Amino acid sequence: MSQTASHQVPYVSDPTASPPLARLFAIASRSLVDGLHERLAARGWGDVRPNYGYVLLAARGSGIQASEVAVLMGISKQAASKLIDSMVEQGLVRREARADDLRAKVVTLTSRGRRLLTAVEEIYKELDEQWAAILGDQRVQSLRGDLTTVLRVLHGGWLPPVRPPT
Repeated sequence: MSQTASHQVPYVSDPTASPPLARLFAIASRSLVDGLHERLAARGWGDVRPNYGYVLLAARGSGIQASEVAVLMGISKQAASKLIDSMVEQGLVRREARADDLRAKVVTLTSRGRRLLTAVEEIYKELDEQWAAILGDQRVQSLRGDLTTVLRVLHGGWLPPVRPPT
């Protein structure tokens, strides 16, 4: 359970009213992200900052350029460079010259970064199972399918990259 569960904040509006989807998704997202980081810390990944996940996901294929990190994160190129520097220092990513342009650098995962993503995927599965224990597996699968459908329709048939709120 999230650390905020024991510190209830009073409802601003009528607690019996049906909350808007945006509010429910924001609360669910925060709950899942908090659960992820609590479990990562328990597994020895306490040095992982929440923003690292966005870069790791974007870099897991063929890599990502620092300028693309800036766009993804909605931050300046300088801030993106500092973020990448801290991830390099922790051994999660490395900067490599691009094969087609040796002046350009691409950010790719290290073996430690891949291990972290593996741990994240395992924890996501655990969190899905937690929801399934509450709702039932079929309802969780239906929820996943419905959300995927809506997001693909809203985004031209594709799921957009995961990025932090701006």
